[in-house]
Amino acid sequence: MIINVRDSTMVRPSEEVTRRTVWNSNVDLVVPNFHTPSVYFYRNNSASNFFDAKIMKEALSKVLVPFYPMAGRLRRDEDGRVEIDCDGQGVLFVEADTSGVIDDFGDFAPTLELRQLIPAVDYSRGIQTYPLLVLQVTYFKCGGVSLGVGTFDELYANVNETCFTLQ
Repeated sequence: MIINVRDSTMVRPSEEVTRRTVWNSNVDLVVPNFHTPSVYFYRNNSASNFFDAKIMKEALSKVLVPFYPMAGRLRRDEDGRVEIDCDGQGVLFVEADTSGVIDDFGDFAPTLELRQLIPAVDYSRGIQTYPLLVLQVTYFKCGGVSLGVGTFDELYANVNETCFTLQ
C-alpha cells in the first residue's frame, strides 16, 4: 500500500502559553524513550465535514492550550535529568491519502503497512528535536479514514498531572 503525504504541519497552541518545565518522575526516567503507536479507523458517515483536517487542526490548537505539555519538547536540565520544556513548539499533524481501502488491513494485525499510518519520528537528532505527539490522518479510497497517533511515553503521566491540576 502506498501512502501519499499531502501536507505536514506543526500545530501550535491557539493562545500563548506560559513557558515552564515539567519535571519527570523517577519512573518516567526508566521507561524507554519512544512514541507509543495506535491507529483508529473510521468508516465514512456521509457528513460533509467528515474528518475535515482544517477543523481537526483548529480543535487541536485549542486543546493544546490547557494541555500545553503536549506541544513541548524534551530537554535535559543542568543535572542531565530529562524534563518537558513547555515551549509551545507544537505537535506534528500529517495529512495523507492512499488508493487502498480499510478492508485491506484484514484483522488489523501489526504490519509494516499499518505502521505507515503513523508519522515516523527521527530519534537520531536528539530528544529536543522531536514532537511529543504526532498525528496522521489518512484518507482511503473507500471514503474511510484512519487516525494514526504516536504519543511519547513520558507524556502520559504529565498529561494526567495537568488534568488533575485543571480540576
